[in-house]
This record gives sequence, C-alpha cells and structure tokens, in this order.
Amino acid sequence: MKHIKMIALLTLPLALVACGGLGGGEYGFSEYALVRAHRVNVGDGNMSVVAPRPYNRHRRILFADVPDVEDWTLNGPILDGISFVSGMKNNRELIRQRHTASQQVPRFRSDMTAPEITAMLESLYRVKGGAVELKTLSLQPRPFLGANGFQWDYEHLDQDELWRRGRAVGAVIDGKLYLILLDAARSHYYDVMLPDFEAIVASAERRG
Repeated sequence: MKHIKMIALLTLPLALVACGGLGGGEYGFSEYALVRAHRVNVGDGNMSVVAPRPYNRHRRILFADVPDVEDWTLNGPILDGISFVSGMKNNRELIRQRHTASQQVPRFRSDMTAPEITAMLESLYRVKGGAVELKTLSLQPRPFLGANGFQWDYEHLDQDELWRRGRAVGAVIDGKLYLILLDAARSHYYDVMLPDFEAIVASAERRG
C-alpha cells in the first residue's frame, strides 16, 4: 500500500512509493496496464471501484503478487499510488515475504482492531518500505462498504529523503479486510490525489 507493493509497491513504488505497493513481493519487477474510468474489479475481484479518470494498474506477476492486493498509480509509483485490499482472509500476508527474513510484517488476523491494522501497515512501511520515520496524524471511525470502518491519516519519511503522506480507509467485514490506501509525495501530489481517492472510496462495492 509505496503502496502495498511499492513498499516491496510501492522496493514498492509501493518502496509504497518508495515501497512499491502493498502486494508486491521480493521477486520480479513492476509493469503497468491502463485501467479506464469505469467500474472495474480490483484485487481478487471481491471489490469493485470506479476511478474518475484513467489510472495505471500494476500488472500481476505470477507467484510474486498477493491475489487480493492491487496497486494503481497516476504519475508513477515514486510520486503517488492507490492500493486496494479486496477481502483478505485470516492469517494472510499483505506482501510476499521470505520466511527466513529476520524482520517480518505481521499477518492479518480477522479479530484485529483498527489500531492493530494500522500497526500492521506501519510495520509494512518500516520493514519493506524503508521508512525511517512515520507519524500517525489521526485514527478515527469511518463507515466503509456499509460497515463500521476506520480512517488512518499518516505521513512518513523514507530513505530517499522524501516525505510522503497517506490515508487508509478500511473495515473488517465477515472476518475479511477491505481497504483502500492512498500514498503520495506530501508536497503537491497528496493534495492533488485526495479528491480522486475519496471518489474511489465512495464508489467501492463488495461483490455480492
């Protein structure tokens, strides 16, 4: 989510922008395909959204990507990225990890609270994204997908010495994590991207 894959997506452009994204792993390289401004399924297809304009979607790499995580960018992953988690099940990883690595990003648990989920995301930025400093700006309740969810606002400084700012909106529904995350350069790009992000969050629907 620099995104979930940068982080790896966002290292993920999500290094999430310095990261690479939420779902990228330690294998392969990133490629992007155009996603047009109409309703599209994201992740493993259990959530769909409508973007207000065309975006670049990270193309999946077999065995390297987490199926229910997807990353988009408008201006390139170093500058901005939007990540989607489309119903992650209990004990799943946000990003591929080598089990022999000394530092591990915690797995998602279906009983996680909002603070525990944000701590998991913070670990992702620090362990895989190279964040040297991360500050929580706010954590508050927010409806999402018809459920009681949360909104996490934060900013982080990465090893490339660029401050980035982010917002994550998510909810645990039927024991699965649904989340949309914006991560962008704090100077200019975050403010430019925020209206698109809010439109995408408002458009989100669960399959079924």
